[in-house]
Amino acid sequence: MKKAQKGNEKAFVELFSQYQEDIYRISYTYVKNQNDALDVVQEVAYRSFKKMDTLKHPEYFKTWLIKMAITCSIDLIRKNKKVITIDTNYENYIGTEDQDTALSITLHELLDKLNEEEKSIIILKFYQGYTFKEIADILEIPLGTAKSNMYRALQKLRNDLGEVGRCE
Repeated sequence: MKKAQKGNEKAFVELFSQYQEDIYRISYTYVKNQNDALDVVQEVAYRSFKKMDTLKHPEYFKTWLIKMAITCSIDLIRKNKKVITIDTNYENYIGTEDQDTALSITLHELLDKLNEEEKSIIILKFYQGYTFKEIADILEIPLGTAKSNMYRALQKLRNDLGEVGRCE
């Protein structure tokens, strides 16, 4: 870590590669596109290498990278807001082959209705398995706020899912 913070590229690449897959999964959850997710990973690698010396607590390196991945993903979504993409591989990302594809697509559509913070909390908790404490650290919010935002987001999802069920 100290070598990477001093600008050693080899040390940084070795350190970054440990978390590259996590960054990809987080970014894919947001951008829903392999190429865009890879772009986010590349952007996170670039930004984190350039700002490595600003990391005050090396033990939070992974948290710092995840936060950066979320920020980069949201930035990319905002940048491409007017572009509509259709991804037929939702089932590959969400889970196993046994899952219902229509349900998987519906879940992604419902997640897109949440605000940025609510969506981040749901993704980090249920897709990535982070604890509330880790989520609070990553999003830089109080623990109680993380919990209340998650429960509010779950309630919105339940309400929206009920509406979808009535429409079908």
